[in-house]
Amino acid sequence: MSEVTFEHQMDAKGLFCPEPVMMLHDEIRKMEVGEAVEIQATDPSTRRDFIKFCSFLGHELVLDEEREGVFFYVIRKAC
Repeated sequence: MSEVTFEHQMDAKGLFCPEPVMMLHDEIRKMEVGEAVEIQATDPSTRRDFIKFCSFLGHELVLDEEREGVFFYVIRKAC
């Protein structure tokens, strides 16, 4: 498996819905098309929220995994 790369990072650990997805909206606005952001979160609802975010706005969910209670996501800006 190849290593996932990203240009931006976002720490949403300890935050609850809707804060992580609101932070993601702000971060995506700052990014260039093709760039990716890694998000670390502890709220399990981020899995649902980030999948819907990508599906609705057309961004690519590159990574979605949980390690020791922390959810890791990498989202690539599509447009």
